[in-house]
Amino acid sequence: MGHQFSSSPSPKACGCAGRRGKQTAYIALGSNLGDRVAMIEQACKEMDSRGIRVKRTSSLWETEPMYVLDQDRFVNGACEVETDLEPLPLLDQLQDIEKSMGRRKLVDKGPRNIDLDILLYENEKVDHERLKIPHIGIPEREFVLRPLAELIAQKSIDPSKPWKLIQDYLNELPPTPEPLSTLTPICGSVEPLNTLKATRKTQVMAILNITPDSFSDGGIHTPDSLRDTVLAYVRGGATIFDIGGQSTAPGTLEVSAQEEMDRVLPAIELIRSLPETRNAAISVDTYRASVAEAAVKAGADIINDVSAGLLDPDMLPTMARLGKTVCLMHMRGNPSTMSKLNKYPEGLIPTIARELLERVAAAEAAGIRRWRIILDPGLGFAKVGEQNLQLLRHFDELRSWPGLEGLPWLVGSSRKSFIGKVTGVPKPMDRVFGTAATVASAVQGGADIVRVHDVVEMGQVVKMADAIWRY
Repeated sequence: MGHQFSSSPSPKACGCAGRRGKQTAYIALGSNLGDRVAMIEQACKEMDSRGIRVKRTSSLWETEPMYVLDQDRFVNGACEVETDLEPLPLLDQLQDIEKSMGRRKLVDKGPRNIDLDILLYENEKVDHERLKIPHIGIPEREFVLRPLAELIAQKSIDPSKPWKLIQDYLNELPPTPEPLSTLTPICGSVEPLNTLKATRKTQVMAILNITPDSFSDGGIHTPDSLRDTVLAYVRGGATIFDIGGQSTAPGTLEVSAQEEMDRVLPAIELIRSLPETRNAAISVDTYRASVAEAAVKAGADIINDVSAGLLDPDMLPTMARLGKTVCLMHMRGNPSTMSKLNKYPEGLIPTIARELLERVAAAEAAGIRRWRIILDPGLGFAKVGEQNLQLLRHFDELRSWPGLEGLPWLVGSSRKSFIGKVTGVPKPMDRVFGTAATVASAVQGGADIVRVHDVVEMGQVVKMADAIWRY
């Protein structure tokens, strides 16, 4: 089953056989100098530009250095590429990318701004003085096995041991004092999300609906009052502002894309102009690609799409091209029809998980990097009454669903009708205490971001919930 090598290696064994068409390879990505995520993203763009097509990526994992310990923490990941290059020419291209990006190898296994290694190439073994495939470090390195397991957990490393899979090697590693966590960038001024880190802080996302018809705060945020509101939210602990110009409440009418931009862009520009908000991120709440693009150009850091790309066919490709972090929410239909699409005969959690896995796969196929994806279970969207309580109750099960592990989650329960139904509070603005209970539940269940209207009050709830559960 394995290749037998003579003293004169075959062209295949040395990685220099003739062209055979498209081949699949797996490349390790690493950086611990400068803007580590930006370096890895630049390397992926470079590969794409040279015909080494990046088809899928793992999450990014933040790891302590191995071997040479006196250096900064690494960000590591892996990607699946399609190439018509043989292994050695592929290595030449990867090394040329490293060189073009300023890589200087001063210390073996020491600090580096970019590191690209061929891990696997089809099912081949290569034994050459410059290149060994499978990469000899795979079995002992958790920071390689974790990303590979996200992509190809059920693939074997060694063709001579087809029964031993990547997941098996990962399971055999001794436990570490602190488990590795994925890393999801937000922007330069906000700490990245470390969704598997037990002591992480929950981020508070402040809702700013610049609309006359949103269900609980329509017409409140006028140009005159917005500055004071924003400053109060910063003081209350908001680290992200989510700005929306199109209501998604059931039964609301659609406005034009231009009207939505006219509402959203001035708010983004105002927040960007205030020195007090320089450490806050801006999210645009839209399902239109044109609005998302204009918002990013104006200074938005996150694209938050309640439809996960279903309501505008241009959205996922636009997200991929813009390269920002995105939030994909579970919804069915559109805001007018969603409340009737609430049947889950195969179970609520399994069905939401399956439908979100489909949206993640669509996002990745469009070119969105996995490390740029946040998920939202969509409370109140195609879910009614008790279903929302069930979702909060079993949220940790959804987070750990196979294929969704390691992705960060945003939960938006604020003031929603299921809270009013349980508490008997008809006015959305009066549902502060009920909302507080759902926010605490979301933190306990593992939410990374909570999206709220009552920022000051929920900021305190989050601090207390973090102190209880994130220690």
